[in-house]
Amino acid sequence: MEFHKDVMKIDAGKTAEEIAAVIKRQVRQDLKRAGVVVGISGGIDSSVVVALCAKALGPENVLGIMLPEKESAPDSRNLAQELADQIGIKTIVNNISPSLEGFGCYDMRDEAIRRVFPEYGKGYNVKITIASKPLEKASLNFFNVVIEDPDGNIKSKRLPRNEYLQIVAASNLKQRSRMTHLYYHAERLNYAVAGTGQKDEHELGFFVKYGDGGADFKPIAHLFKLQVFQLAEALPVPKEIISRTPTTDTYSSEVDQTEFFYGSPFEVLDPCWYALENNIPADEVAKVLKLSTEQVERVFKDIQQKIRGTNYLRSEPLHFNQ
Repeated sequence: MEFHKDVMKIDAGKTAEEIAAVIKRQVRQDLKRAGVVVGISGGIDSSVVVALCAKALGPENVLGIMLPEKESAPDSRNLAQELADQIGIKTIVNNISPSLEGFGCYDMRDEAIRRVFPEYGKGYNVKITIASKPLEKASLNFFNVVIEDPDGNIKSKRLPRNEYLQIVAASNLKQRSRMTHLYYHAERLNYAVAGTGQKDEHELGFFVKYGDGGADFKPIAHLFKLQVFQLAEALPVPKEIISRTPTTDTYSSEVDQTEFFYGSPFEVLDPCWYALENNIPADEVAKVLKLSTEQVERVFKDIQQKIRGTNYLRSEPLHFNQ
């Protein structure tokens, strides 16, 4: 198999038609639901899923749910509403901050942060970043916590295991709260919940089990992120959403998805992954991507480690006889 610079290219129009046909069959025949609920965030993945569902079922049978909280980026809601207006779907806004306060989400997370940075408090912003950057050097996968004080001064430290686990566990309450709201609206309307994760998220483990990973069907989980961008260009997705840098929208400091989890930009990650799946040698990939063979091999290894390390996220609950 030849590896070339357009190896990730798809016929976006044809792909959109094929996915829309599958959505219609799955929702109407397999799930026997009247429509679809989609959590919309102003990001490209959820926007593409909304556009595909509207194409499949008609915009009148798609409900977009915006679920902001006090640390959400202001642009998220504005872009989500722009998408809804352009496609013609109805929307509901549920601010989940009170639910998160009740769960203790912010308090439990901040308690762990203060064990690393005792000064962290009101007026500070925070984010988590992954240390592994395969294009730069070989390194272990660990995370740093980065705080910004009210004067804009930034500090970063490696997260100890226990603090990392507590921060992530508390933050995951955001995604699990959103999933609960989506299923409330889906059940009251006899609708299905559409998953918005693509292949990079689903296979590498960039989702919360029973959170944003909870859905009745996942129409783009087979597509690489670069292919989702191509679909967006062929669908009625606002240009502002297509050009927006993909972010986690989970922490008070903005952090893009490469910085937080992937470690490599999608322009490198996806072609390398395609090559890995198709047994294309690293040196051949390196020539096309204008990288060194060592860089490509490190990206290969990072992909394999992420898949192995997150297998439990994709597994069904174990039964007695397993």
